[in-house]
Amino acid sequence: MLNKFLFIILALFTLQAGFAAPDAISDKWVDLTHNFSKETIYWPTAEPFELQKVFEGVTPSGYFYSAFQFKGAEHGGTHLDAPYHFAKSGKTVENIELDQLIGPAIVIDVSQSALKDPDYQITVEDLKNWEKLHGNIPKNSIILLYTGYSAFWPDKEKYLGTTETGEEGVAKLHFPGLSPTAASWLAKRGIKAIGIDTASIDYGQSKTFKSHRILARNNIPIFENIANLNVLPEKGAEIIALPMKIKEGSGAPLRIIAKLPKPLASKANGTEEANNKEEKK
Repeated sequence: MLNKFLFIILALFTLQAGFAAPDAISDKWVDLTHNFSKETIYWPTAEPFELQKVFEGVTPSGYFYSAFQFKGAEHGGTHLDAPYHFAKSGKTVENIELDQLIGPAIVIDVSQSALKDPDYQITVEDLKNWEKLHGNIPKNSIILLYTGYSAFWPDKEKYLGTTETGEEGVAKLHFPGLSPTAASWLAKRGIKAIGIDTASIDYGQSKTFKSHRILARNNIPIFENIANLNVLPEKGAEIIALPMKIKEGSGAPLRIIAKLPKPLASKANGTEEANNKEEKK
């Protein structure tokens, strides 16, 4: 399975180089990543993203050239939490196997509950309700929790519950997350990784980050601030989530994409394009 996905990645690079790759052309890919910019949402105590211009323009030799440098915290925008973020013995970013970052997606839609309650915590019952409709969550799945909060990006007030920074901002965070009991339940199912379309896998008012800790000690990577989960089916999509390979990192910026099953590919075009236009506003 891993070899298959690596082949697909290579096929995409081949397309950019101008060669034909019919299999890649026929498939539909969805970008689940928010842009990194001055609007990118970070934890209230974290250093935000900044793109600094080194040079942009025509050189003395007469050709155009541009170069920038960037800085920002590990944990902001669409990013990965390595297990080491909350477990001393957990894997750091560079030690997470590719196989853990590539695999079948299971999308749990809790948006009806989450959009009514900013402090909603996803329950075991929510997970079991998914199983009643689709069967048991398979081992080695990548779980994606859809709360609907990505629609608020990049409005900090709506997305985080506050625009304040520092510890004062942390105290006022309100957004949905995964309950510790549900985190334990999923860990026992042998999932590969888990993601959510909010700023944290723990809900905003968490003080002890129990869900983070449970997942970390089971060496389960976490993807946070995901976009476009509304485009994905509840099962059948495939995920590729590749972080910046920061040695000894507790987290890293993440480019996460999904391959839709072919019957759904054509239906997704309009929805994703609308989401992209909304983010550019």
